Amino acid sequence: MPTLPITKSHNAIDLSFTEDKMIVFLEDGRELSIPLEWFPKLRNATADQLKQWRFIGSGEGIHWPDIDEDVSIENLLL
Repeated sequence: MPTLPITKSHNAIDLSFTEDKMIVFLEDGRELSIPLEWFPKLRNATADQLKQWRFIGSGEGIHWPDIDEDVSIENLLL
């Protein structure tokens, strides 16, 4: 029986936050839930600061200019 290859993407397409987690949505349909505790700058940021993010590259990373924080999507997958 032939199998289809699974194509996994390391690029994010959206981002949201709960009180204690960052949720990253990948273009291949996966969702990553990451504790803010892993990122002290994000954990200590205000809700307005957390909303001020932008993608780096084509979703390879996320940048928050107000708090000078960068997160690599590939590193979250390790």
